[in-house]
Amino acid sequence: MELAFTAEERAFADEVRSFIADKLPRDISDRVAHDLHLQRDDFMRWQQILAKRGWHTYTWPTSQGGAGWNATQRYLFEVISGEMNCPTIQPFGPRMVGPVIYNFGSPALQEQHLSGIRDSTVWWCQGQRHCPHSGKLC
Repeated sequence: MELAFTAEERAFADEVRSFIADKLPRDISDRVAHDLHLQRDDFMRWQQILAKRGWHTYTWPTSQGGAGWNATQRYLFEVISGEMNCPTIQPFGPRMVGPVIYNFGSPALQEQHLSGIRDSTVWWCQGQRHCPHSGKLC
């Protein structure tokens, strides 16, 4: 059994490292490195940076606007993100609510919610979401 990464996987890892080095805000990285409390805005800012690259919903299929990464790419992204002091992507929107909506939601429900999840402009938590304008539960 061969356990080494392929040339393509190593190139992908280099791309992830380069992107994070260029785009992760220093103040956020410092808070993660020193295990300090992150505010909602810290998570949202990083997730929106990822979203511009198409990486916030990296577990989603491309048909739903996700990156369409395979298991190895997901693993590499998560390990490298941890090594480089990235905040954890908050799971409620992209990992919990989004997949339920794109698999089972009506077209109207998909239209209403999926873009906000992909772009990280809406903050979901335990089945509720915060309005991006008022910060209140919608």
